[in-house]
Parts: sequence; C-alpha cells; structure tokens
Amino acid sequence: MTDQTSDVHLVRSHRPPKAEFMVYFTIIFLAALPLAVIATVLAVVKRGDLKTKGPIARAWSQARIITPMIFAA
Repeated sequence: MTDQTSDVHLVRSHRPPKAEFMVYFTIIFLAALPLAVIATVLAVVKRGDLKTKGPIARAWSQARIITPMIFAA
C-alpha cells in the first residue's frame, strides 16, 4: 500500500476576506471597543503615561484574534 499522506503539500493562498468574515469582524470589533476604552483608561491611570496602546488598536487586535477562531471551529 502506498502512503499518500506523506506527499501532502499545504499551500495557502492569500484570498480576500469574505463578506461573512467581515461581518463577524465588525460585530466583534464593535463589541470589543467599549471594553478597550475602559482598559485604555485604566492603563493610563495606572501607569500615568499616554504611551499605551489606544482603544481602537486594542479592539482591532482582539477582533483579529477572535474572528479567525470562530471560523476555525
């Protein structure tokens, strides 16, 4: 018998995001935005400087992490 699993090449091409992905991303981004504002304010108050990541960057990062997890499940 031939082992055909050893010659599997995983080629991932860069495809533009689908509409469904963008809808989920937008929903998650908007849900994460208020929490990111709170986290940013607390970080500024705690550290006393404005060099922390802004609320939009925080929410964007969370949406970029969570959305692919939904589609991978």
